[in-house]
Amino acid sequence: MDVTLSERQLEVQGIAREFAESVLAPAAQAWDEKGGFPRESLAQAAKRGLTGIGVGADLGGLGAGTIAYSLAVTEMAKACASTTVALCVNNMVAEVVEAFGTPEQRALHVPKLCNFEHVVGAFALSEAGAGSDPGGMRTKAVKTDKGWIINGSKLWITSGTDAGLFIVWAKTSDAPGARGISTFLVPADTPGVQPGKPEHKMGLHGSTTTALDFTDVEVGDDALLGETDRGFRAAMMALDGGRVGIASQALGVGLAALDLAVAHVRQDSELARSQAVQFRLADIATDLEAGRLLALQAAWRKENKIDFSREASMAKMFCSEKAVLACNRALEVLGELGNDAATKVEQLARDVRVTMIYEGTSEVQRIVVSRGIARRFADQA
Repeated sequence: MDVTLSERQLEVQGIAREFAESVLAPAAQAWDEKGGFPRESLAQAAKRGLTGIGVGADLGGLGAGTIAYSLAVTEMAKACASTTVALCVNNMVAEVVEAFGTPEQRALHVPKLCNFEHVVGAFALSEAGAGSDPGGMRTKAVKTDKGWIINGSKLWITSGTDAGLFIVWAKTSDAPGARGISTFLVPADTPGVQPGKPEHKMGLHGSTTTALDFTDVEVGDDALLGETDRGFRAAMMALDGGRVGIASQALGVGLAALDLAVAHVRQDSELARSQAVQFRLADIATDLEAGRLLALQAAWRKENKIDFSREASMAKMFCSEKAVLACNRALEVLGELGNDAATKVEQLARDVRVTMIYEGTSEVQRIVVSRGIARRFADQA
């Protein structure tokens, strides 16, 4: 893997950095305090092409690839993890429609996901009994003469309050486990689609998370994304790519915590001379640099169409856990000041914790990695 960044990748990184500094950073504390959906910030992101970084230019995206996407997400997450997660999910939804959609579906929805006409896309997979195990899914889609009728409930939908398009997974047969699951494109204004109230969360207050109910939701055959009963493949492709995004998001939050800790130490000569503090900063910097390389490796493999599932899980697991540790260590370096909202470190600690949970918990990532190891041993036998 060549880690030398291309001019295009550096350009997209610069676009994201400018957006983070001029739009996200000034608004981040207000979003954390009042909560809500960052519509204005997302509109500004769309103007810069950050809503479809890896999507082809023919469909309204930047066509810049996964490495540029990872770099951009890290830059944005340094300033506001809340807005960044909405952008991550939108990019993921756009890429799934681009990969699995018919020409008509791609032409109808992908440009709208890139140009803010859909506002953002949302990913409706998890349920009360089907989080890490999609085999427990109860949402069903029943075939009719006119198309499909969907009934069921989803949980933890990022941007569920304002999304214009949902990718919905539902059981379409009685096959056990993940078999018999199909994927549907459901516009938010479809009758019978009802978002719940936003969850009251520990962090990411500027990103709304809701339940989503489907009551006799009628969609046509043109809503089916991909083949009937084979929708789990689309979910896994989306999650693998999403894990690169969440690894990059966690990395950005961790780097923000490191920056704040270093800035604090520079103002206190006694702290600066403390070897205990120096070692904490060295550990944070080393962990995050290792995470950056893991994230870029997974992004490089995806961009070059090499199997990257194991690498994405490694990156997501490592970056999220080390970013949580980085925020905790930054709190220790700042002492009591770290608990003051004005220093932002306590917000970073709250925002970063969920990166170990969504897009697959750390335990799920370890399952994916261990299975990948087992397959490689089997191939060598």
